[in-house]
Amino acid sequence: MITASPLPAQQPRTWQRLWREAIVDPRELLELLDLGHLAGTLLPARDSGFSLRVPRGFAARMRRGDAHDPLLLQVLPQAAESLEVAGFARDAVGDMAARVADGVLHKYAGRALLIATGSCAVNCRYCFRRHFPYAEETAAANRWREAIGYIRADASIEEVILSGGDPLSLATAKLVELTDALAAIPHIRRLRIHTRLPIVLPERVDGELLAWLRRLPWPAAIVLHANHANEIDASVADACARLRAAGSSLLNQSVLLRRINDNVQTLADLSARLFSTGVLPYYLHQLDRVAGTAHFAVDDKRAGQLIAQLRGRLSGYLVPRLVREIAGEPAKTPL
Repeated sequence: MITASPLPAQQPRTWQRLWREAIVDPRELLELLDLGHLAGTLLPARDSGFSLRVPRGFAARMRRGDAHDPLLLQVLPQAAESLEVAGFARDAVGDMAARVADGVLHKYAGRALLIATGSCAVNCRYCFRRHFPYAEETAAANRWREAIGYIRADASIEEVILSGGDPLSLATAKLVELTDALAAIPHIRRLRIHTRLPIVLPERVDGELLAWLRRLPWPAAIVLHANHANEIDASVADACARLRAAGSSLLNQSVLLRRINDNVQTLADLSARLFSTGVLPYYLHQLDRVAGTAHFAVDDKRAGQLIAQLRGRLSGYLVPRLVREIAGEPAKTPL
């Protein structure tokens, strides 16, 4: 008797696998969106130094055939990035001047920020750290030893901020290693996590991550990053619900971006979608003036008009604070 060979077991669709399957070729992304004719507008790969990276699930939220899709414009390398524009610099927010240890920035009183990793699930073209020297400056190196030593020695630090890159791109075991060490420091009272992963790769919010959040000895604030309502689909809403159930407070910070969200209806829709997902709008950042990003800039007058219009439409808790980060200032600057 001939017996059928067993079918090979399907690999689980883990977040790590989805990460590896990301789109890294701009031409592939354009072809998937029926926009192959735009290949001539791309930034030549040799000029970029900042490659394309887009999870396939995020690309699936882009509108096929729409060259102006607001999600596509955030990630597509364009020739405008190669222009040198006065006032746009490689370190626009003074990160390196605030460096106090490997991967540790101490800009603001009571808070230390850890550059946990240089990895992100998506490479946003307006990224204010697109030129950051991650190879030399990550706090996770040497099992967080230098970062923990600095924080332990400064009793004024009450809040640790995990940033990057995206800190949730690290294995959960690596995050546990950090927070177990921080838990032994009595003056730490809060943990903040800046992440785009629950938006662009919601599968990252898995059982291991939730178990880690539940066992933290302090309240955790997770600051998400979404710029347009189209980024938030059912899978993102489910991920946010799981994060809230694990005891985390969810906030969102956006960047005001020309041709992407610089109109009042788009901003109002984003605030409404965030709130329906259990996320409070927190900050709307004026663009950090980083080299290669000038084509995203919106002038301050227009930004102020948009916020005034939002206040006329929405309840106060749905209106994010319009701010700019200015190098050397002791806090974000309200506009």
